[in-house]
Amino acid sequence: MIVGIRGKLVKATPLSAIIDVNGIFYEVNIPVTTAERLSGINSEVFLHTHAIYREDSQTLYGFATISERDFFKMLVEKVSGIGPKIALNIMSRMSVETLRCAIESGDVALLSKCQGIGKKTAERLIVELRGAFGATASQPSGAQSSPDSPLPPSKFADAVAALAALGFKLSDADKAVRNAASKLPENASTEEIVKTALRS
Repeated sequence: MIVGIRGKLVKATPLSAIIDVNGIFYEVNIPVTTAERLSGINSEVFLHTHAIYREDSQTLYGFATISERDFFKMLVEKVSGIGPKIALNIMSRMSVETLRCAIESGDVALLSKCQGIGKKTAERLIVELRGAFGATASQPSGAQSSPDSPLPPSKFADAVAALAALGFKLSDADKAVRNAASKLPENASTEEIVKTALRS
């Protein structure tokens, strides 16, 4: 099983990257949240990967962090009706921090904002994945921040939901909150997060 790939970035789009590994060119499918973190063309990149082998195809999926890779695997392996394409679509709309918190808190409304995810699919995500993330992704009280964000997951998701309510596209709201998170301490309030995101 290929679990990582390192090489020169030859081409990148929001949903794919072509990486030159010693003269062998690999096409890797990626979510938008990973594409945002890629360096420029011809730079060295490393992605955590998950390969899916089928009778008529071999497809490689890449992620900026281990937590993203593991969440993708969980989606495609544990949730009925969620294939790799839908999983990438979900992860391109919201970061892992937001998704985990929305699932743990049972936030059907927020999950349903993902394009291509209806209420029934959102409910299935919650039923099949709730409780699968451990203490770091669940309760607001004493919640720990994830490796990808200095903010507790509950505040992260609340801020994303607030921006979405203000009319932001879900992917834009998530990106704005992630940018704000990099500028704020862990004890920042949801209001401070939203204000910082609006200014960025």
